[in-house]
Amino acid sequence: MSDFDLGSMMRQAQQMREQMQYIQKGLENETVEGSAGGGIVKAVATGGQRLKSVTIDPEALAEDSEMVQDLIVAAVNNALDKARNLAQQRLGSVLPPGLMGPGGFPGL
Repeated sequence: MSDFDLGSMMRQAQQMREQMQYIQKGLENETVEGSAGGGIVKAVATGGQRLKSVTIDPEALAEDSEMVQDLIVAAVNNALDKARNLAQQRLGSVLPPGLMGPGGFPGL
């Protein structure tokens, strides 16, 4: 007979789920900053990928509005990329090696 213990595996899965939920809640309190244009535009996002703020250097507002819009998009995307990386680092520490695929966590 096999030493397979379904009950033990289910308990481990429940513990892993609880740890992941705890980490995901914690990610909402962690922030990352993305920037573009050498810091002309800065975007702050949570580890849960929620945009918290966008700061634009007042001198940039006198520039071409299309350029400023592009910088905003770039800064927000940079912040969200950093938030995804932070989430993968935190959540990846809970999972057994090889369980998280190369694409990370879908939807994060």
